[in-house]
Amino acid sequence: MKFTGTEKYVATDDLQMAVNAAISLQRPLLIKGEPGTGKTLLAEEMAAALGMKLIPWHIKSTTKAQQGLYEYDAVSRLRDSQLGDEKVKDIRNYIVKGKLWEAFEADEQVVLLIDEIDKADIEFPNDLLLELDRMEFFVYETQEFVKARKRPIVVITSNNEKELPDAFLRRCFFHYISFPNHDTMKEIVDVHFPGIQQQVVRDALEVFFDVRKVPGLKKKPSTSELIDWLKLLMADELSARVLQEKDASSALPPLYGALVKNEQDVHLLQKLAFMARRRN
Repeated sequence: MKFTGTEKYVATDDLQMAVNAAISLQRPLLIKGEPGTGKTLLAEEMAAALGMKLIPWHIKSTTKAQQGLYEYDAVSRLRDSQLGDEKVKDIRNYIVKGKLWEAFEADEQVVLLIDEIDKADIEFPNDLLLELDRMEFFVYETQEFVKARKRPIVVITSNNEKELPDAFLRRCFFHYISFPNHDTMKEIVDVHFPGIQQQVVRDALEVFFDVRKVPGLKKKPSTSELIDWLKLLMADELSARVLQEKDASSALPPLYGALVKNEQDVHLLQKLAFMARRRN
């Protein structure tokens, strides 16, 4: 079982090595990198390439680790008891299974994605240490153990918004997705737009990487934003021509709203263009 990327996902050699090492070690694969570098998509394409079901668990700031295991719906049980419903006699009717339970009870091996784990509070990773390590947990309401039938391949993503605990990191295989260089980015573009004019790609990549190099930029454009921008350029021939005829005094690239996402960066690029015009 080896992951080598897919037709839709360009995986660098070091990323392929990390994925396959995590699978061999049976450790969670912890993926970090800039937003928009394909961390979530990696799990989706891993599942597709390995012929497995993907079970995604998207983490929010309010998500608790217990929700990944199960939740006991005491309110519904109380309401049903007041209505005289017979199902209140079996507490199992009020146990809501979480994503880990779903992955553990699957008959075939699955890919479990814990997406953006750093959005939750600092205790969230520690609360899952035992369950991810032993691949089992205890249900207190029913006094039973839930143990994984087939150990899932666990992919955990993080945008580095919070530091993760050392005890959690020890149990993971870590990989940082570096931002793609020019050649890798061209491969990614070719995967998404196989018939695109190469001159448009060259011009767009030149502008894209120039924008990323601007010092003081609050949010650098990401891979996903480049893809959106190219999609717009292909749909608007005028913008594509403007891109080819660009000059240093141009304030912003055409359809810049796909690349630049806040007013501070817009003002910064306009200021730099103004200074370029004065020098000329």
